[in-house]
Amino acid sequence: MRCPFCAHEDSQVKDSRPTEDGVAIRRRRQCEACGARFTTFERVQLRELTIIKSEGRREPFDRGKLERSIAIACSKRPVPAERLERLVSGIQRRIEISGDSEVPASRVGEMVMEGLRALDSVAYIRFASVYKDFTEAKDFEDFAGTIAEAGRE
Repeated sequence: MRCPFCAHEDSQVKDSRPTEDGVAIRRRRQCEACGARFTTFERVQLRELTIIKSEGRREPFDRGKLERSIAIACSKRPVPAERLERLVSGIQRRIEISGDSEVPASRVGEMVMEGLRALDSVAYIRFASVYKDFTEAKDFEDFAGTIAEAGRE
């Protein structure tokens, strides 16, 4: 594994353990050249996944991008990091077991919306504001109204 600090090719694994949800291995490594320590994660990947964007462009599935977008929606919210990790892992697993190697971005967005709705209503609205491209305050108001109505049912 290449060192992120000095780009040396060799590092030594100092510690390995499964993550809390058991879907990855966390490894602490030390660079043999500069001595810096860093963490890597090893996950099972069932197949190469491609995301089809709304304009038709294709790009490889990027777990990090999914993690970042969910983390941004949940920033400054009382949502534990392990719940976010479980949400991301669950979405990735659902995509992988769907059997499709090409997945529309809209399907991934809907999975995120579904997960955030159950996790935190503010994070859900934040994500929806970007995903559904809210352009004015009324869009927020209308969307929040649908959440309030659904809560009364």
